[in-house]
Order: sequence, then structure tokens, then C-alpha cells
Amino acid sequence: MRTGIRRVRRTGREIYYFDSERMEETVVCAGFLREMIAGTAQEKGQDGVVFLCIGTDRSTGDSLGPLTGYKLKEYPLRRAEVVGTLSDPVHAMNLETCMERIRARYPRHVIVAVDASVGSREHVGCVTLGRGALRPGLGVSKELQAVGDIFMTGIVGSYGNYDPLMLQSVRLSVVMRMADYICDSVCLALEGLCAEKEGLKGICHLSGIVGGRAR
Repeated sequence: MRTGIRRVRRTGREIYYFDSERMEETVVCAGFLREMIAGTAQEKGQDGVVFLCIGTDRSTGDSLGPLTGYKLKEYPLRRAEVVGTLSDPVHAMNLETCMERIRARYPRHVIVAVDASVGSREHVGCVTLGRGALRPGLGVSKELQAVGDIFMTGIVGSYGNYDPLMLQSVRLSVVMRMADYICDSVCLALEGLCAEKEGLKGICHLSGIVGGRAR
């Protein structure tokens, strides 16, 4: 792609594409993310944020979610919960249980789902952002429930040459770059929300729930 930010309307919703090599554009991504979180919270009467990072550390191409969760845990975030890390990943086998726990513990939180995805060839290496639920399941042969109010994905491969083995050949440097892009955007977005108002009442610390365990 290499043409900066693009906005595409697909399946009735707008999706923003960001070139992860252009780290200077994280401030733009953060601005859109901040508006989406604030708008969703106002519409649904929610007062907190959960970042649900989906994927597995057993496959390079599908490790974007847990890598992002791991990195977010290292940031001094405010007003955010992080679910899904390298040590406690959220994946096909425990997603349903994790969602039950999230609904029980954080019933009034905006959920931002983060996962790897496939797309057109020119979008490989891009981060996407949009409102609406994400249907995870890259690399698994089962249909998983749609999750989240907002989604962020990193495109690790193209539709044309997709097969399960493709996930094993994705370069770790590409996944790491997209994880860094998402983390920087998230931090800037949360800083903006906190600066705008001390609303999004809720918590101001990090915690996690994975596989039915709270910590």
C-alpha cells in the first residue's frame, strides 16, 4: 500500500487502514480510536475499556494479539483492562469462557478486540481500525463468536495465498511492528480520553482475566 491512511466502507461500516511503517501516524489512529471509545461509551452508557487481545504464541502470524497484550501490560496505562497476553493467551479454546468472565466482571466496559487478520496483498503490514464486532478465528477451522464493540487488526497475509502454513512463515519483525503501532495508538488514545475528562469513570489500573482466572 504505502499510501498512508485509507478509509474504506465495507459491510456497512467504515474501516481505517494505517501503514504500520509510518509510526508518526499513530497520533491519527489514536484520535479515531479515542472518538470511537468515547462515542461507544456514551451511546451504550459504558464507563471503562477492556482490550481483548486474541491469538496464540504458538504461531508467529497469529501472535499479534498476545504480543500486543504483553506490550500493553508494560505501559503505564490508565482506565484500561488488558485481557490476553503471551503467558495467558485468549484463543479458540478459551474465548467463550473469557467472554463470560468479561461480561460478569466488566459489564459496562467498551471492548476493543485486537487480532491478526488477512486482507488484500497491498494491505499486508497494515493496522485496521473500525467500529463493530470482530469475528476471530484466523488459522483455526471453526467459526468463533463475534466479539467487541471496536476492532483493531494487523494484516499478516493476503487472501490469495492464505493457508494455515502461511501463519508459520510470517516474519516476526512485521508482527512486532504492528503490535508497537497498536500499543502506541492505544496509549495516545487513553491519554487523550483522560485529558478530555476524568469521565469513563471505572478503573485506572491494569488487570486481566484469562481462561477463567482473574488476577
